[in-house]
Amino acid sequence: MESNTVLVPAPEPAPQVGRDAADLLVDALAALGVEYVFGVPGGAIEPLYNALARSARRGGPKAIVARNEQGAAYMADGYARETGRLGVCIATSGPGATNLITGVACAYDNNVPMLVITGQPPIKNFGKGALQESSCTGINTMAMFRPCTRYNSLVSHAEQLPIKLFNALMQAQRAPSGPSHLSIPVDILRQPLPDHIETPDFAGLLCRAPALVDLPAVRQLARLLFSAQRPVWLLGDGCGEAVNELMQLVQRTDGHFITTPDGKGFVNPRHPRFRGVFGFGGHDSADDLLTSEPDLIVALGTGFGEFNSGGWSTALLNSRLAHVDDSDENLMRSPTARLHVRGHIKSVCEQLITLLASPQDAALLPFLHPQSGRQAYEAMLDKPDAMRSDSAPVKPQRLMATLSERCPPRTRFVADAGNSAVWAVHYLAPHDQRSRLPGSAAPPMGKERRNRPSSWLRVTMDFAPMGWAIGSAVGIAVANRRCPVVCLTGDGSYLMNGQEITVAAELGLPVLYVVLNDGALGMVKHGQRLAGAEPIGFQLPQVDFAAMALAMGIPGHVIRSPADLEALDFNSLLSRRGPTLLDVRIDGEEVPPMNLRMRTLGTAK
Repeated sequence: MESNTVLVPAPEPAPQVGRDAADLLVDALAALGVEYVFGVPGGAIEPLYNALARSARRGGPKAIVARNEQGAAYMADGYARETGRLGVCIATSGPGATNLITGVACAYDNNVPMLVITGQPPIKNFGKGALQESSCTGINTMAMFRPCTRYNSLVSHAEQLPIKLFNALMQAQRAPSGPSHLSIPVDILRQPLPDHIETPDFAGLLCRAPALVDLPAVRQLARLLFSAQRPVWLLGDGCGEAVNELMQLVQRTDGHFITTPDGKGFVNPRHPRFRGVFGFGGHDSADDLLTSEPDLIVALGTGFGEFNSGGWSTALLNSRLAHVDDSDENLMRSPTARLHVRGHIKSVCEQLITLLASPQDAALLPFLHPQSGRQAYEAMLDKPDAMRSDSAPVKPQRLMATLSERCPPRTRFVADAGNSAVWAVHYLAPHDQRSRLPGSAAPPMGKERRNRPSSWLRVTMDFAPMGWAIGSAVGIAVANRRCPVVCLTGDGSYLMNGQEITVAAELGLPVLYVVLNDGALGMVKHGQRLAGAEPIGFQLPQVDFAAMALAMGIPGHVIRSPADLEALDFNSLLSRRGPTLLDVRIDGEEVPPMNLRMRTLGTAK
């Protein structure tokens, strides 16, 4: 019996593009919520860029190309600090990897969680003099990264990648956090993944439990607080998540608070109980508070390096100190403290609030009028009158005052190493509506809320490389496009890393680059003068940075006087799509408050 049915052969299934090792890596980043990967392409890292291109098409992590690998590390640093997520930077082998090292070392010294991926030539070419080989048989970048990473490993087989990547991610995000480095040969990156390979639950890393809290130590601290008379609270860079709880504790204990230089950005500097910044670029009022010998000092979220301990001041590091941190590494730096409390800082504060609660809670402090808050803050300053000076060139103090008054409340400030950081730490005090004064209304849920580690002022402590802020500003801006960014940098720093402004232009990021231009390496110049040293090596050529910006298609303005500053519309500058540069000709004879550094170096007169 014949059939009229025509049998049409089934279409062959479309060939599937196999996943390779680079795809596994990018998928893991997507599971962690990472949006951007910062780097510079090269042959040994090309498979990872291929995977990022595929990822971007489906809405996953995207590649942002820096102009120098060092800038890529700074961008990853800024992204991590703003979002609380992992910062990721990548580079090719050899000089690409070595260019990353300064930025990675900065992240290590500042406990910034970061994943660092570098390439290698094909593993079969190790030991043959391959181009840019940087394994143990070449210029050994693995050895170079070892002292400045929490985890450091070469992936020699594709099967190793899942477990080594999992370990690297875990180490980067545990306390103390910091960079993890994986070096992966190009042939391993492009190797197809076998069907049987098992991959860890990378998404589970998002649900990390906070560090355990030492409850007996918390109870002991509560007892000390019950008996203390007006304790002093010192807030460091690790306190961003717990600032609201800390303000409650300051009030309940009838205390006052100070911050480290890198902790200032978490608080309102016009708060009635704020007594200034302690440490580099800080205020005499904070020193006076500690030297008055309070019966209890509670320091949280700081590791007591040179800049944030006042040069290891004995007014702070003594038997009146209780040190709270989630990192044993930080706690080890206060051996004379009366009490060490190991634990997640927000959890510790919540426990203390519960233990210190009383049936009749303290009433809220009366609302502080902004004018009285301004007067209280100015009383802490070294030269408050300079903030109102109309002389030209522009006083750095006047520049900080203008930025404080004229920039929108959401603005993030990031200050570069050197004089820029000192001026900002000491004088910058924006009217930041997110840092509420007691008695003011809370913002609606979901609006004006900070990400966990975000801060209105970012400075980098300890390692403190020049040019860090220029790349970090890009990372902050791309991480949070709702908030404009002001980058305060010096002419010396800008000459080192200023090319990264073109990344902000390419991405349309609202970053205002403010170059403090005095034709000198300012901290070197003033340090030599204060020490009576030979005046050598500080001079810089007079550069028109506004003209440089214009040559890159970026608006630039030369600011020669306070009148030029006042004529600017900062709201417009910080709402435009793309960066703007201000070349501010500052008075180079103004000496920044840097005596702490001179004392520590042993060169202060």
